[in-house]
Amino acid sequence: MAACVLRRGLLSSVAKYNKKHTIRVLSFEYSSKHEVNKFRLPCSTCSLFSTQQARFLSSRNRPEGKVLETVGVFEAPKQHGKYETGQLFLHSVFGYRGIVLFPWHARLYDRDVTPPATESKPETPGNHGSKEVKGKTHTYYQVLIDTRDCPHISQRSQTEAVTFLANHDDSRALYAIPGLDYVSHEDILPYSSTDQIPIQHELFERFLMYNPSKSPPFIARDTLRAWQEKNHPWLELSDVHRETTENIRVTVIPFYMGMREAQNSHVYWWRYCIRLENLGNEVVQLRERHWRIFSLSGTLETVRGRGVVGREPVLSKDQPAFQYSSHVSLQAPSGHMWGTFRIERTDGSNFDVRIPPFSLESNKDDKAPPAGYSW
Repeated sequence: MAACVLRRGLLSSVAKYNKKHTIRVLSFEYSSKHEVNKFRLPCSTCSLFSTQQARFLSSRNRPEGKVLETVGVFEAPKQHGKYETGQLFLHSVFGYRGIVLFPWHARLYDRDVTPPATESKPETPGNHGSKEVKGKTHTYYQVLIDTRDCPHISQRSQTEAVTFLANHDDSRALYAIPGLDYVSHEDILPYSSTDQIPIQHELFERFLMYNPSKSPPFIARDTLRAWQEKNHPWLELSDVHRETTENIRVTVIPFYMGMREAQNSHVYWWRYCIRLENLGNEVVQLRERHWRIFSLSGTLETVRGRGVVGREPVLSKDQPAFQYSSHVSLQAPSGHMWGTFRIERTDGSNFDVRIPPFSLESNKDDKAPPAGYSW
């Protein structure tokens, strides 16, 4: 419920944003152990009060042991341009606090946008009715997630979004960096804070330092620049694919992870991150997945199974999105994947949602990335 309470308050607040009313007090409800239980915003009337008044009003009549603490002040979301390193934000869908490390420029292939007839190309195998579309540049951000919020992000299968090939003999071993995510520009709800350590994450102080003369007042350390440069091939996202079927939008972001040698052959690894969003009012549940995986070596594999990553998430108006990551390996440097999700309505009927086809492409430098995060 944390994300849905936050989302309703935030989207209402952002929609009503007025330059005359620049005070947006952001409050979180904490237990005595300082674990996040709920995210709450003052109403549009309360947000016009001073910070001290808002904190007082937010704290009244709260259950014993729980208080609302002001953690920052909302800023106007950027309609153009990009957010800088050190920008604090709330995720508009999953509700966590985070901070921007650096931006990525991706090519967004949106199959919900119908291209002009002159740009349309014939369908190709695996496109299952989707026309080829041109990619448009879109900004994503590498961010740190506040570890206090990770246990409460219920609509994600995990809160790590970056995995590496471990640097040892086990070719299937993976190493994960917890609390590192990729966020689309439109999912950023920016805020400011006077706290010198507003985000709790083991990499925060290694990557960023407080500088009150800057805006935002958190700047990159040399270790962040070195880490970005060293791990760039395995961190960068280049293509984002999106398609909507009957109000269920599927977004896929593939990442190339590297190549390993196994049993006298080369094995290429990719990670793919998938987000499902219910854009309608009907409550639905994901029941099955059906994948088709084509390899340049000429093999075509079919994978069917219940749910995704062991879950059958419900998508409702209160919790409209679910996100997860998985991995795939091929014995060829490229291939592509596509498929469907079987979605069930509350009346027992079901329908298939298309997963947009996406390429699995390897990089020129096929050495395995270093294990872990180093600087």
